[in-house]
Amino acid sequence: MQIVPLSYPIDFKTSPLFVGKQVVAIGDFDGVHLGHREVIGRAIQTAKRLGLPASIMTFHPHPRAVMGQEKYTDLLTPMNKKMELFASLGVKHAYIVTFDASLMRLSPEQFVDQVLYLLGVDSVICGFDFTFGYQGKGTPDSLCELSHGKFSVEVVRPFHMDGEKVSSTLIRESLQQGDIDTVTRLLGRPYSISGIVVDGEKRGRTIGFPTANLQLEEPYVKPINGVYAIRALVNGESYKGVMNIGVKPTFTTGELKPSFEAHLFDFSEQIYGEHLTVELVAYLRAERKFSSIDELISQIRRDAEIAKEKL
Repeated sequence: MQIVPLSYPIDFKTSPLFVGKQVVAIGDFDGVHLGHREVIGRAIQTAKRLGLPASIMTFHPHPRAVMGQEKYTDLLTPMNKKMELFASLGVKHAYIVTFDASLMRLSPEQFVDQVLYLLGVDSVICGFDFTFGYQGKGTPDSLCELSHGKFSVEVVRPFHMDGEKVSSTLIRESLQQGDIDTVTRLLGRPYSISGIVVDGEKRGRTIGFPTANLQLEEPYVKPINGVYAIRALVNGESYKGVMNIGVKPTFTTGELKPSFEAHLFDFSEQIYGEHLTVELVAYLRAERKFSSIDELISQIRRDAEIAKEKL
């Protein structure tokens, strides 16, 4: 998949653009959940029918973050993960458009004339709730009108599961409620976070449960604090385990920033500095403070047994 960074105004001399007939799915696609896959899948199907390449246009930073909604600085799928997922779905070109003040001020007409027309799109595929242009005044209906017959527009209806509309907002809310089953169902895959294993306080080793202390490499949406059953991928191998996300209240340090500590079953390798990806399989319990180290150890043993059953 060719990744093409774009910023407005588009400069043909400095941007490695693919300009020509193509089918473009357009949206933020944070999470690349099942609803997003409907839009992307429609673009790929249309592209195959027309004998054209399938492309995606997405935005960075998240438009809502630029407009002052700070929670959207954390993402379900940071850009590297999003690109991986796009490629796995069969997308040929991904345009990453810088969402800044200059782009935000474009009217819907200017966005069509000065961005979409320049890319030479043949068809645009978008979700029913897609908005564009200044203050989000552009809608799928106005996109159809502004195309003036130069490209077609296909609008994908909302995707529902069990009577609920699949959305990034619902997934974010479910992560904050520890509802990992719903998260997995709406994403169509387990929610995962990735980072580098860094040196920690090594307390786990002293109580018989060594942990890998994960430093997140990108701004992920953080799940609610607690203990999780996980699958971890390191050096190409998959391992089962448990992860604690939180502030370790039994060891009072005053630290408010959550840590991510994974204990992998039947694993004894040194992996400091290695890349680790963790998939959340199940939420086991809330994080809590224990009255003694022995009580903590007993609970960790119970957590491990429950995790093994769920895994």
